[in-house]
Amino acid sequence: MLIKTYASCVHGVDALTVTVETDVTPGVNFFMVGLPDNAVKESQQRIESALRATGFRMPGKKIVVNMAPADIRKEGSSYDLPLAVGILAASEQIQCDDVDKYVILGELSLDGSLNPVRGVLPIAIQAVKEKFKGIILPKANAREAAVVNNLEVYGAENLREVADFFNGNATIEPTVIDTRKEFFASYDKYDLDFCDVKGQENVKRALEIAAAGGHNVIMIGAPGSGKTMIAKRIPSILPPFTLREALETTKIHSVAGVLPPDSGLMTRRPFRSPHHTISDVALVGGGSYPQPGEISLAHNGVLFLDELPEFKRQVLEVLRQPLEDREINISRAKFSVKYPAGFMFVASMNPCPCGYYNHPEKECQCTPAQVKRYLGKISGPLLDRIDLHVEVVPVPFKDLADKREGETSEQIRKRVIAAREIQQKRFADHPEIHCNAQMTPAMIRKYCSVSQEGETLLSTAMERLGLSARAFDRIKKVARTIADLACCDNIESQHLAEAIQYRSLDRDSWGN
Repeated sequence: MLIKTYASCVHGVDALTVTVETDVTPGVNFFMVGLPDNAVKESQQRIESALRATGFRMPGKKIVVNMAPADIRKEGSSYDLPLAVGILAASEQIQCDDVDKYVILGELSLDGSLNPVRGVLPIAIQAVKEKFKGIILPKANAREAAVVNNLEVYGAENLREVADFFNGNATIEPTVIDTRKEFFASYDKYDLDFCDVKGQENVKRALEIAAAGGHNVIMIGAPGSGKTMIAKRIPSILPPFTLREALETTKIHSVAGVLPPDSGLMTRRPFRSPHHTISDVALVGGGSYPQPGEISLAHNGVLFLDELPEFKRQVLEVLRQPLEDREINISRAKFSVKYPAGFMFVASMNPCPCGYYNHPEKECQCTPAQVKRYLGKISGPLLDRIDLHVEVVPVPFKDLADKREGETSEQIRKRVIAAREIQQKRFADHPEIHCNAQMTPAMIRKYCSVSQEGETLLSTAMERLGLSARAFDRIKKVARTIADLACCDNIESQHLAEAIQYRSLDRDSWGN
């Protein structure tokens, strides 16, 4: 008897429906075709044990399983459950009337229980597009799939519950969640707050500008000056997620398998801070079994690289293209995938190997050659792509001992949101542009015009700091954001002057 069940595979951050055809006929042996990998081939042993543990039997006949489309490699253990259901239906141990109306996925344990799988959210979205009635999956993944509307989601704990469901003796109830209620309940709540940061008003101002315009920023200062502490609080001043952004980000984390068990929609912007020993593949994604990298997991959030010069040069250089294009294309001999990478890049570093170059109190022990060699680990092209360069000086004791509470993240976020609303109106005819940092050269010419006085100021800065054409454009973008924060239609000289000071760490001025 021939039965068709439906599973799904993930390619990039999107899903593709897989038809699992199971044919049980007189004969012997178990055959599986359709380009399965080793994890799929090994499912035979898991299925046999799970069937026996739940009171069913493996048919003593010839079983042929075809997984279509046959030219796409099937990877992972999520095919266990659709294969088992197909075998049970083809051998008439369960009713087969409705098995083709559901997408089925799940990994089987030897005792018949179901383990969670990756990529559930994009699979659920694709199931709705293809007008499936529902999706049957492990209970631990049910809330993740239930954020998708117009789809019946059934979370099962074991194979017996799935069999009873198709036999009409359902003991599992559909999982239903109010997506909007769950999203808005905690979308603007953060554990860390800027009111904890003592002093550093100039750094807070720079990060407010960066958040308002989506700009990249690097902080350079002595050890213990608060660089990491401040960076961890950046998500709390970014505009809250929109539902569209939350779905995009949750899809990526779902594919990577880093969503917590029993979780639904992500409600807060991600903050990723990989260790400096990370490889280039782990940062941008890819591998034998392609997975999103750290830059994609930081999509719509913050990627923070602490102690930037300690990262391998090759790892830092692969950031260049994603910082410009906001996506990463992974091309290999056997596959090509595209991952989104629209992140805000934040980095921190010491000014020299000992950390005390230009320190107001402690003496630097490094030679000029050592300082230049240390700073030279960051290439000029990468530095050019960072909009704001901020010097962080140690906080004096009187500021640390001040018991007055500083400005809260909520107060800063209100100004950031107001500036972003101005930008949304400005770019209303450009749906792919969301903030000033993403402006094209044509948009810079249109929206960032400056007066003759401003042109003179820029010309002087270009000559003295040795700035590149890319840095010239980025100064204009930052000045546009500063003007938006001040609710000014035009870029004034003071806006340009403030933007220029955030390029003070450019190559020609470092170490001199």
